[in-house]
Amino acid sequence: MPLATGIQSRCGSQTRGPMKDSPRPSRFARLSAMHLRSHFLLVSLCAFVASTAFASRQPNIVFFFTDDQAYDTVGCYGNPDVKTPNMDKLGANGVIFDRHYNTTAICMASRANVMTGKLEYKTGCNFSHGPMRKETWAESYPVLLRKAGYRTAFGGKFGFAVVDKDNPRGREQIREPVPMEDFDFWVGGTGQTSYDTKKNKYLARYADKYPHSSRAYGAAGSEFVRESMKEGKPFCLTIFFKAPHRPTTPDPIFDDVYADAKFRKLPNYGRKAGEHLAPQHKLGRQYPRFETWGYSVDSSYHAALATYHQQIHGVDFAMGMVMEELKKQGVADNTVVIFSSDNGFFNGSHGLGSKVLPYEEGARVPLIISDPRHADAGKGRRSKAVTGNIDVAATIVDLAGLSKPRGMDGRSLMPIVHGKKARVRQALPLINVWGPIGAQSFGVVTETHKFVFWPYGEGMDPSEELFDLENDPYELKNVIGDNKRNQSLGMMRRHYDAELRKWQTQAVAYNDYQAYGTVFNRGVKWEAKKEIVPRQFFRIAGK
Repeated sequence: MPLATGIQSRCGSQTRGPMKDSPRPSRFARLSAMHLRSHFLLVSLCAFVASTAFASRQPNIVFFFTDDQAYDTVGCYGNPDVKTPNMDKLGANGVIFDRHYNTTAICMASRANVMTGKLEYKTGCNFSHGPMRKETWAESYPVLLRKAGYRTAFGGKFGFAVVDKDNPRGREQIREPVPMEDFDFWVGGTGQTSYDTKKNKYLARYADKYPHSSRAYGAAGSEFVRESMKEGKPFCLTIFFKAPHRPTTPDPIFDDVYADAKFRKLPNYGRKAGEHLAPQHKLGRQYPRFETWGYSVDSSYHAALATYHQQIHGVDFAMGMVMEELKKQGVADNTVVIFSSDNGFFNGSHGLGSKVLPYEEGARVPLIISDPRHADAGKGRRSKAVTGNIDVAATIVDLAGLSKPRGMDGRSLMPIVHGKKARVRQALPLINVWGPIGAQSFGVVTETHKFVFWPYGEGMDPSEELFDLENDPYELKNVIGDNKRNQSLGMMRRHYDAELRKWQTQAVAYNDYQAYGTVFNRGVKWEAKKEIVPRQFFRIAGK
């Protein structure tokens, strides 16, 4: 209807304006004109409120999390030998983070980091240390979102226990109980869980159609999406896939994907590429696994990589199942999808197998965040910002429109996703306090460098490592003794000391974390450190 004769809106009824051929508006016409102007303002206000409500409405959130997936295992991260179409599509629709690290690169501790946004010495949670306390779990993102009205789901390998302060079993209780009651939908499991769907108690109902757990989690996630649409609430789906963690058990329906495939070797592959590293790196289980897991021989290397990547392909397929369901339900445009992994995997880099150690292939993993509500969606932007697993919880809490708990170390990455910031921090700590004391370390990483301190000095000197990641991304040279690097070394030591002071003042008073304030002090001699290191850390413990 023309504006001269009136306006029809949900915010008001039709109103007629003044006649254009009147020589002089009557009092009634003048009042009508005033009414019309007011009506314009009301309509504009209603439109503004409606658009603001649409823009600020809580998005749905889907978080996919794998186990033991290194950064160099996804097509959009530059690997030409792998087939990860759904991960690549997610990258094309979102932001790819090229420098994402697990602040602790082992599954139990990393999962605690991710759920709470806190560093390990504040979660108090890792193998050989102990479970998480309930007061810490109470500030995890699943609990916070559910309290805020989100419908929440968890599937997969939960990975840690949540206990009362007076738990008599102490650090030995690492597998259960898990807080199932804090989720609306549960297909998770304790311990390592199984690739055999029917062996997972809460997932078993999907076994007939999906005998392998990866696809079963995809089916369960899709079911949760459908249920949530009926509830009419925003939802948060978290799936912690077991794959590609050992024992290697790929889904046989994908046997043809990597049949007879050959895989490249990174420039830091093999024992020679580890000769320059601190001698302490050989004291953990990572060193012998280079040979016992078959990475040292070409034929077994390619076979091991084929099996490993076939498991990742199964996860990729399951992710596609859930993302397709989001489309079918008409909510893909209001669902933020996050993808990452709990730790990396060496696959022969530096002559190592497994993970844990702070080198790139062990600690660095993929991270992709796709927010289709944002104007840059679909542009496949990349970020070089240093980010950590602790940032996942902070990002999810931010997406839900909630305030970050005071003790959360992570920082929301949405300012980077939305192009408002280039980075959220200068330095990120890298923690390893699991396994034999000789292989334990503390370090910091920035956009340009990495510094690692190995405190063990019984039979060998404590060691420092400095890597120029900007010019040496594969850590082929330890430049700690290069006088030309003194300025960089000084900067990294200051970052290290600042992170250590946080540990010394913020570590929980249980599960032996306070002792490390001395263990990782570069100025304390090993003889003094030895007196306070808990005895159980001299043995290999955990899974």
